[in-house]
Amino acid sequence: MSPDLLSAPVADAVPAPDRAHSRARAARRRKIVVTVFRVLLLVAVLALWEGLSRAKVIDPFNFSMPSKIWDQIYTWLTHGTALGSLGEQIWYTLYEALLGWIIGVVAGVVCGIALGRITFLADILGPYIKVLNSIPRIVLAPIFVIWFGLGPASKVASAVVLVFFPVFFNAFQGAREVDRNLVANARILGASDRRVTLQVVIPSATSWIFTSLHVSFGFALIGAIVGEYIGATKGIGLLVAQSQGTFNAAGVYAAMVILAVVALVAEGLLTFAESRIFRWKPSGSDG
Repeated sequence: MSPDLLSAPVADAVPAPDRAHSRARAARRRKIVVTVFRVLLLVAVLALWEGLSRAKVIDPFNFSMPSKIWDQIYTWLTHGTALGSLGEQIWYTLYEALLGWIIGVVAGVVCGIALGRITFLADILGPYIKVLNSIPRIVLAPIFVIWFGLGPASKVASAVVLVFFPVFFNAFQGAREVDRNLVANARILGASDRRVTLQVVIPSATSWIFTSLHVSFGFALIGAIVGEYIGATKGIGLLVAQSQGTFNAAGVYAAMVILAVVALVAEGLLTFAESRIFRWKPSGSDG
């Protein structure tokens, strides 16, 4: 055998484009398999629940069953609820959650970046923020109802306090984790504190902030629902309260299903927005 052949580097058995195509095909195949197993798991759980309820192994009055829950959703869709159309209730709750989420996110980002950049301010306000964060926010919902009444303002306030803290702490940590070399280079180039914050700190903290957005919208929904449950004129939370008051377990579960769908749609939209904004980030290891 020729020495040149022995010393020559071993070429990849598969060209790079083929490897990339194979990885993409394997990723699509895995995604399909995961989706199928998710659906199978959901079907198995619902079938087991239905079977146990019909066999009276579990009390159908208290636990209801998937078929009754679907019947309740269908009734609400076709005939409306006692409070009005189902779409109106969903929109009312979604409006409160969205408004509270936007306010909480903006306040959390501004305060988090500010305290992350200004150490003196963080030292002064740090203990107060820790105390406020230790208060169970859910117990504030009745206070907000007393302050702001049964309208949407009390539900928005409940959503704001639930959203603010996770966004604040992520923004604060993101501002603190900025590469000091980037900040130093920006200052060498003559950037003011304002430009450093806007052009270096905030872009660097964006991934931290987006991480909190996924969780915080769920918190906003919780805040709106809890506020409506305590006192409201319409909304999904009020549907839950009315269903509980009439011992309609199917109605309670139906409202929970509707909320889950709303939360999943919102999560999908956030994931899509994040993927568009962070297209430059690698999706995973190529190894």
